[in-house]
Amino acid sequence: MAGITLAQAESRLTEYLTAEESILLSQRVVMNGKELTRADLASVQKGVEIWQARVTRLSRVGGLRVREVIPR
Repeated sequence: MAGITLAQAESRLTEYLTAEESILLSQRVVMNGKELTRADLASVQKGVEIWQARVTRLSRVGGLRVREVIPR
């Protein structure tokens, strides 16, 4: 079963923050094949919260190799 590494979580968080910035500037972005516009700002901000929490959780383990498993 695949898990999420800290590096992957940080990368995804960066993508969501970039998308949020684009939306706030009234631009459209495409993430994971879905076009997001200003109307989707709440969805992107929720994604930022989720990925920030994952980065924080994975960062707390100091030096241990940790993977977060997300059921599909």
